[in-house]
Amino acid sequence: MTHEAAGVPTTPNDDGRNDDRQDEPFEQDGGPAAAGSRSDAEDGSSGIGSSGAGSSGTGDADSGSADTGAAGVRAEEEQPEARLARAVRTAEQALIEFEIAVETFRIEVENFSRLHHQKLGPMYTRLDELDAQIAEARAAMTGDPEDIRKAQEARAVVMPMPGVDELFHDWMDSDGLSPEAAAMLTEQPVRPPKRVRPTEEARRLYRDLARKAHPDLAQDETERARRDEFIARVNAAYGRGDEELLAELAKEWEAGPVPPEKGFGESEELYARLDWLTQRKELLTLLAQELEESAIGSMLRMAPDDPDRLLDEIAEQLLGEVAQREAELAALVQ
Repeated sequence: MTHEAAGVPTTPNDDGRNDDRQDEPFEQDGGPAAAGSRSDAEDGSSGIGSSGAGSSGTGDADSGSADTGAAGVRAEEEQPEARLARAVRTAEQALIEFEIAVETFRIEVENFSRLHHQKLGPMYTRLDELDAQIAEARAAMTGDPEDIRKAQEARAVVMPMPGVDELFHDWMDSDGLSPEAAAMLTEQPVRPPKRVRPTEEARRLYRDLARKAHPDLAQDETERARRDEFIARVNAAYGRGDEELLAELAKEWEAGPVPPEKGFGESEELYARLDWLTQRKELLTLLAQELEESAIGSMLRMAPDDPDRLLDEIAEQLLGEVAQREAELAALVQ
């Protein structure tokens, strides 16, 4: 998740299942609003409990009124720029949660695509070959020009002339070279994803790291570059579902330098930041829509709870189709 990439909303394929987000594909879990609601509820219950346990005298009531009055004075005294800065920080956190959800779904889409090709590609090739043999056998029997034409078309499907996009499709992903291609070019062992959706622990580690190390939290360009490089490694580990490496990266981040909290200057800077955050959110929304409407994204939405199982189900269907084609071909050539 680089700063320039689509980065880091939740979809039915993300761990939103556990956050009750199935009906809200892009609702952010753990975002500022949700966190605020939880803390408000906890504070409220705590207050009621202490009130019930304390004395029923008027002293407690007077103290509560005084505290409430003091809080009201502080709120009135808060300067507009301070409120604006608080709004910017809230918007930043919300955007980070949104980016995390987009990135987790993007990785699932790419993993599903790779695994779909690895596991089911040979079956699709076998089906194409059987279709061509069946058409050729039928054309040989009938000699009909139409059957001959169909046989030629079926054979062309088996061995099409690849285009440039097809030649490089398996070597590219949204971040450039695929992990498999990059590993081969650097003479590293190829480590493709083992499953569409990483484990619960891997997702937890990934989200925690993305929130802490997000490039948008950088104070300067040097810090941003450090975060970009680190997050790229986090994304690669998460894409492979490498839970052990994610845990190591978490330790590495905790041991690294702690940047100072971001400060804000004049109101113009704050308004410019809010404008940038709004534009970024719009771009991410478009990307999320494209991912969901893609062929692989649509397939993932068919099995939001277990996309890995969907691959097994498709494989079973294809095996059945292969058996049917083989029986049909055997009947024609007898």
